Amino acid sequence: MLELLKEKIDAQRLLLQKLLSASMKKTCERISVIMDNRDALEMLLQDELTSMVYCKHLYILDANAVQITANITRMGKDTAHLERDRSDRGYMQDIVGVTEFRLSDAYISKNKKRPSLTAVHVIRNTKGDLLGFLGADYDIRELPHTELLYKQSSVWQQMKGDPSIRQGLFTQKRCESEIDCNIDNVMALMQELMQEHGVFHGKVHFSSNRATIWLHDDPYSYRLLSLGELLDPNICLAYPRRPYTDKAVVPVDKIPEIFEYLKVLRFSDENIYLRSGSLNVCNGLLGLNFSCDGSHYIYYTEFLDKGSEFWFGHS
Repeated sequence: MLELLKEKIDAQRLLLQKLLSASMKKTCERISVIMDNRDALEMLLQDELTSMVYCKHLYILDANAVQITANITRMGKDTAHLERDRSDRGYMQDIVGVTEFRLSDAYISKNKKRPSLTAVHVIRNTKGDLLGFLGADYDIRELPHTELLYKQSSVWQQMKGDPSIRQGLFTQKRCESEIDCNIDNVMALMQELMQEHGVFHGKVHFSSNRATIWLHDDPYSYRLLSLGELLDPNICLAYPRRPYTDKAVVPVDKIPEIFEYLKVLRFSDENIYLRSGSLNVCNGLLGLNFSCDGSHYIYYTEFLDKGSEFWFGHS
């Protein structure tokens, strides 16, 4: 996981811990005096659930992490987990003597198959003796989130593909596609759409003779351009002219240089060659997929700085 993404997740978890631990601590203080009365415990949990607005399930475990109450939900009691031994769950490992509160890593719930979290708080009596644990399950989609959206890192990333494709790499050669035969015209058309017609993300599939584009006027839907459309400049009439977006980090005059380099990567080697390439002018990232099924995501300045010897080992 990229460091910036991990930092974003850790920051969000810290906010959730602060939000959840305080309310659970108060609930545990009320629980400690009635630990031997299941009916009273379940009534208390029902009462507490009304104020714990983000919680999906509440339940209590004894000192051995065996569940001694039903799961209390907003729909009522769920007794299916009564007497369930949770001692082997990750969030229960080494909790005693280490921390009074723990928030689990996210997991996919068994029933609804949704990303979820479990919070556990230690229950103690006034002498500090361990009595048990309060458990609370949360559906991630129902938890409050920070306002700042994670921004994709521009650090170059390489992803290896299918090993079987890599093993047979040198037994295959590039087959000339229709795009290859008309490469200059296709690249000129893609450049025109990005520079003058509001396309902020475009991807050319060299081997399968198609392209996909995303427009600022309709960013939630992509358009598929067939070979015939890529070879017909009249296609520009279907997309109104638009000023080059002020959200772009890629200078407009760099777009021809980038597409020219994509062409180089397509033709430089008969075994290792570019199968598809994409450019997003708003985040500055290129996506490159090669014949070895390896994929690269690289910032446009770093992409332009690397010569063909970086990719193929020769000029």
